[in-house]
Amino acid sequence: MAYRYAHPDDIRDLFSRAMSDMYRAEVPQYGKLLELVGDVNAETLRADPALRTRLEQSGEIERLGVERHGAIRLGAANELFDIRRVFAVMGMHPVGYYDLSVAGVPVHSTAFRPIAEEALRRNPFRVFTSLLRLDLIEDLALRNEAARIVSLRRVFTPRVLELVGVFEARGRLTLSEAQEFVREALKTFRWQSDATVDLATYRRLHGAHRLIADIVSFKGPHINHLTPRTLDIDAVQAGMPRGGIAPKAVIEGPPPRTCPILLRQTSFKALEEPIVFKEKMGQATAGTHTARFGEIEQRGVALTAKGRRLYDELLASARNVQVGALGSKAFSYEAELSEQFRSFPDDWIELRSRGLAFFRYSANATGRGELPSTVDQLIAHGFIQFDPIVYEDFLPVSAAGIFQSNLGTDEQKNYSARSNQAEFEAALGASVYDELELYAEAQEASLARALKQLGFLKSPSQAHGLAASRL
Repeated sequence: MAYRYAHPDDIRDLFSRAMSDMYRAEVPQYGKLLELVGDVNAETLRADPALRTRLEQSGEIERLGVERHGAIRLGAANELFDIRRVFAVMGMHPVGYYDLSVAGVPVHSTAFRPIAEEALRRNPFRVFTSLLRLDLIEDLALRNEAARIVSLRRVFTPRVLELVGVFEARGRLTLSEAQEFVREALKTFRWQSDATVDLATYRRLHGAHRLIADIVSFKGPHINHLTPRTLDIDAVQAGMPRGGIAPKAVIEGPPPRTCPILLRQTSFKALEEPIVFKEKMGQATAGTHTARFGEIEQRGVALTAKGRRLYDELLASARNVQVGALGSKAFSYEAELSEQFRSFPDDWIELRSRGLAFFRYSANATGRGELPSTVDQLIAHGFIQFDPIVYEDFLPVSAAGIFQSNLGTDEQKNYSARSNQAEFEAALGASVYDELELYAEAQEASLARALKQLGFLKSPSQAHGLAASRL
């Protein structure tokens, strides 16, 4: 009997759509948000034909409507290890290491996402995945109690782990197995209204940090937001109140620009949801918990290491001024941010020439005259065009800002910076990919393809290590 097999890209697409349907049913405001983002994107494309053309040529326009990122929070090393195996079935890999303790959030994180160019075009579904830093719970007795509680739970169904084992042994799943895998995997991410702790324990965890209570007090890592991508986040921010949605006060990330860079994010406030606490002697106590919210993102070009250094310097300057202006009614963080970023080039040509951002190169049939001898000249004469490579990853400061504002407070714990990527990767059971290396490889491969099409190279491998300015 011949079996039909499912490609990991198809499993990821099936899962992300099922996740979106589930979250829409659980959080009705998410549906309103999707409608608003869809309307803003349609209007932006209508008003900017050049943007539409660029997105069509790069293949981004097809992914725009399905693009989502989710976020989950795990409590133990074994949970992180197994979530990596689950995401691998969907062609998603751990990219980047984020230490959020520096921003007062007791977790460190990675982003599971596809990494191949074609896989990203198919569906760039990402899940920002955080692991609780138990070592940051100062109360030793509470730390041990949290570890004990988490050790007793099983966040994956036995069947989904069986199917993961089948995938690892065989290298693929049949179509029917893939459909069952998606149904079983979704159970890990569902909202559970029954807490696994009593009210007193919840309050102690909550007192240590709201995020600790969210991670430890439930049966599993409920998805706490599912984020669509917009082409104009300022329009979405302005439109949310008109739709009865209360946005957070400030958009996280860089200021508005003609040439968007990295990632801008906003959200609506987290829901206060009814839960039931498990008391002694089989009794139950009603209460509430704040965890799940709606988030929106606008993605720009990926920056090089040089570009990231400049970005980080300018962002830090704006935030330092903000701290110094605390209590001043006349201070506007948005205005200060825009002022600081005036020194960051807002022109595609300058961003490329100064080596601040990554671009995808392609041969152009409209070139004029004889072929020049440098890449810069090939671009100037129209033989090669370049387009921004989308930033597929996250920003630690922005992620922390979203977390904090949606915990119902601007709570800030003063954790000392204790980055521990080695510990995180040991729990993960693998090394994380370096996102800058992935972007550099994509840029280099695209340049090699373009040069080969123009007859400069016999194979893309000849361009390994090729500088972007000369042949």
